[in-house]
Amino acid sequence: MIPQSRDTHPEIEELLISLIRVSSISKRISRVRSLSQSTIKLSRRAIMRANPELDKKELNLIFVSYHYGERLAGLLREYIETRSL
Repeated sequence: MIPQSRDTHPEIEELLISLIRVSSISKRISRVRSLSQSTIKLSRRAIMRANPELDKKELNLIFVSYHYGERLAGLLREYIETRSL
């Protein structure tokens, strides 16, 4: 097996992968969901810290821009502006 991580010993990595393989589907989904939530939370916190002067709407638009692209963020901005009229 080709190592996937440079900072983990190959035997430990193999053990971790085998533990994932024997886990139930619900356990795997739960882990993925938890990691996704943590990643989103950390990203939002970093954006907030870097832009303390912005309101929640602008922070959300920056988040969308970083993770889904400028085009989608622009479309979301237009949608929000037309919806609030």
